[in-house]
Amino acid sequence: MMTKKLLILTGVIGITAAMVSCGDKRSPGRAYMPDMSYSVAYETYAPTAERLANSSVEGANPTFNGKPVAGTVARGDMAHYQLQNDSTGYALSAGIKSQVDFTTVNLKEAERLYLINCGICHGTKLDGNGPLYNDGNGPYGAAPKNLVSDELKKMADGTMFHSITYGKGQMGSYASQLNTKQRWMVIAYIRSKQGGGAAGAATDSTGAKPATGMATDSTATAKK
Repeated sequence: MMTKKLLILTGVIGITAAMVSCGDKRSPGRAYMPDMSYSVAYETYAPTAERLANSSVEGANPTFNGKPVAGTVARGDMAHYQLQNDSTGYALSAGIKSQVDFTTVNLKEAERLYLINCGICHGTKLDGNGPLYNDGNGPYGAAPKNLVSDELKKMADGTMFHSITYGKGQMGSYASQLNTKQRWMVIAYIRSKQGGGAAGAATDSTGAKPATGMATDSTATAKK
């Protein structure tokens, strides 16, 4: 009786071992939870049917990161700037009011942003005598604007924001280096150095009504 049971047990073990040893090592086997292993959700940068169908337009690789939906605003960011980079947009920018209350701006952080992005040209004293100019002895021969001059004191906040966003003269755009809030913070710092507190003398220098220049147009700041 014991011999019969031993033979049966040995046979079962032998058959099991044979089945395991003959398995295809290239096969992943059976998935215990196939809906978890093969999720129907889109993976990051996975090609979509729409991009594959438009491969002639999208290019040979349809998995690249596309542009965000028009009007997209990053979490925590402010509405994008809508006015265009032309003479009309520049003129209308005088009516744009700050989205940031200058009296609540952390001026130490605003100073840091200014020194990193603006100080090399406009200088630590905001007098246009930064390291690049250095009284005409620096590598850049043209004197940058004196940000504490009467001309800049009279400039509207919106016009200053427009210039930082798109660039003005020899100065390039800083829209990619400074987000919307940071640009307003830099302006608040400049106003604080011009006198009259963080709000500055030019906050309402134009007397114009606010223009509808701040909108969720994600393409506006991309133009330079």
